Amino acid sequence: MKKAQATRLNILQKAFELIYAKGYQSTSIDEIIATTQVTKGAFFYHFKNKDEMGLAIIEEILKPTLNGSFIEPLEKYENPLQSIYELMHYLLIKDKFLKPEYGCPAANFTHEMTPWNISFSKVLNELTGLWMNVMIKAIEKGKKQGFVKKDVSAKQVTLFVVSGYWGIRNLGKLGNKTYYTSYLKELKTYLDTLKEASS
Repeated sequence: MKKAQATRLNILQKAFELIYAKGYQSTSIDEIIATTQVTKGAFFYHFKNKDEMGLAIIEEILKPTLNGSFIEPLEKYENPLQSIYELMHYLLIKDKFLKPEYGCPAANFTHEMTPWNISFSKVLNELTGLWMNVMIKAIEKGKKQGFVKKDVSAKQVTLFVVSGYWGIRNLGKLGNKTYYTSYLKELKTYLDTLKEASS
């Protein structure tokens, strides 16, 4: 990796850590520069402004993380209901990247930025859409393979699961991890109702 590329990646990674902990609007360019120990000139060489950097974080930090932590696990198990439960259990209990006190970074960006920035709305919608589409396809495949009841709406199940995940991530910011275990217990009960009787 060339020096300029390494500097850019360092800025994105350090900026992401600050933004994840403090929020996008509460994190200043000066803080990012101080944390990364680059010059102001170096920062503006790579990014015209803070929003350009924020969009790069979504594209280059969050998207690869989403693919590795949110999408690939859905393809790990043959049974999509098991995949969904194992994914949520991993994200809430085992994943070291996601911190309970800070919530979900994609949800945080969505909450902060989509009301007033069209560019952020577009890329975050794509990001969420990607995850939801993979889940929908997994459930549809599970219906064909006899794991999921035929009359189940894959879109509705996906919307319910994803919105539940985002909501419980927000509650987790309050510092009570029992919220996660309670959610997982109820999620398993719900997913069990979707099983085909023969599976």
